[in-house]
Amino acid sequence: MMQMLAAGGLEPLTDRARAPDAWNPRGYLEWEPVKALARDPGALEAARGRALKVISALLPALPRENRYRVVFMERDVREVAASQEAMLAATSAAPIAPELLARHVARTRAWLAAQPHVATCAVAFREAVEAPREVAVRVREFLALDLDVARMAAAVDPALYRFRR
Repeated sequence: MMQMLAAGGLEPLTDRARAPDAWNPRGYLEWEPVKALARDPGALEAARGRALKVISALLPALPRENRYRVVFMERDVREVAASQEAMLAATSAAPIAPELLARHVARTRAWLAAQPHVATCAVAFREAVEAPREVAVRVREFLALDLDVARMAAAVDPALYRFRR
């Protein structure tokens, strides 16, 4: 989704600290300071008007005095677990069990639905890959921005969708 947003014309907030690799050959559009969101919520000012990737576990740390539009990417938890297992194979880290991921996603959905300061657009990962134009239109409308739908859709590389179920 971050690649789609960037291609469509929404500048991502990224530090490019994580280099492209075999898992993500286009690179990671991430911003390291977001990991300290709970300790330093003021750092979010740098993201105003830009796309920022925030992992679901950090969403509750978003300061309530601001309003947010969250594109919540959802993926089959078995696919996520398989992907993590393959990525972590070279390390001693253990992947998260699919059951734990499923509970986390359910809690995150419930939290998002209960937040008056957060508007949410859920996007299924599979749908983004298989119908990128439709997803791009929906996301553009949700964000209420003049994004280039054709470029957003063209940013999707189905070859990078591994571990399909």
